[in-house]
Amino acid sequence: MTKPLPKWLMQRYSLLYSLYSDKEFTYAQAQYALKPSALVSLILSHLNKHGWLEIRLDPGDSRRRIYKLKHPESAVKGMAESFGLPEAPGISQGSQAGGGS
Repeated sequence: MTKPLPKWLMQRYSLLYSLYSDKEFTYAQAQYALKPSALVSLILSHLNKHGWLEIRLDPGDSRRRIYKLKHPESAVKGMAESFGLPEAPGISQGSQAGGGS
């Protein structure tokens, strides 16, 4: 379930997304990107709790974690689902052309 992000957290998400988009990154890379923030653990934890970040263990070293941000479109669709909103049907070409009276 994806939840809306508070403004302060959306700013950090945007910064991380501009650097890593759909790539995986490590805690050290997040620290570098979010400098001088001493709150990297808190930021990553909140992004995960809100459903905007995926975390998995590093297969080469189970003490380390690998992070990956959700694509913004995927996160927004997750919010719509959590609000119980139906998925919007595709818009046909005919309905875009301003037809009608």
